[in-house]
Amino acid sequence: MAFHEVRFPASLSFGSIGGPERRTEIVTLDNGFEERNAPWSQSRRRYDAGLGLRSLDDLEALVAFFEARSGQLHGFRWKDWADFRSAPASRAIGHEDQEIGIGDGARTAFRLVKRYASGGVAHLREIAKPVAGTVRVGLGRAAVVETADFTVDAATGMVQFAVPPGPGERVTAGFEFDVPVRFDTDRIAVSVANFRAGEAPQVPVVEVRL
Repeated sequence: MAFHEVRFPASLSFGSIGGPERRTEIVTLDNGFEERNAPWSQSRRRYDAGLGLRSLDDLEALVAFFEARSGQLHGFRWKDWADFRSAPASRAIGHEDQEIGIGDGARTAFRLVKRYASGGVAHLREIAKPVAGTVRVGLGRAAVVETADFTVDAATGMVQFAVPPGPGERVTAGFEFDVPVRFDTDRIAVSVANFRAGEAPQVPVVEVRL
């Protein structure tokens, strides 16, 4: 499957519903206790792109985007309005938002990650699709300069330093990011009469692994 480095129109994804899902296998034993297993190490996100449509122009834009992706064939970027920043919604993005690694004097490449923590437990989510121009990087507590000190591959989420961070040096980053997704249907069914009456089509979108 090819991936198109193009974002689904953010004006259309605004108002959509969706979020992360997990897969948990549960076996209930004869004594009533349970055994639970999580085969996925990362969540997979699902959305409904149809709920953000508000006009016939929006519908036409959706159909054009769907056709250009050949339905489910090609992946694309999706802005999750509920979770697209390294920092909380109430705070500006900064170079110390997320720790992405510790220098060892030799390593030059670091992947962007976002940490989700609650109750003393944390989950690290790999970020593969940062938004170009939004990435801020720090070494220690000091900000460093893009192109001069580091580069970012917006297609993979990798940060590459010109000089390896020193041993024990904390590497941090702040950024906006998209979710890599594809349409989860090969068919868009809509009635213009119903759409004008307020009934939006269902257009499922699902996260893809890269």
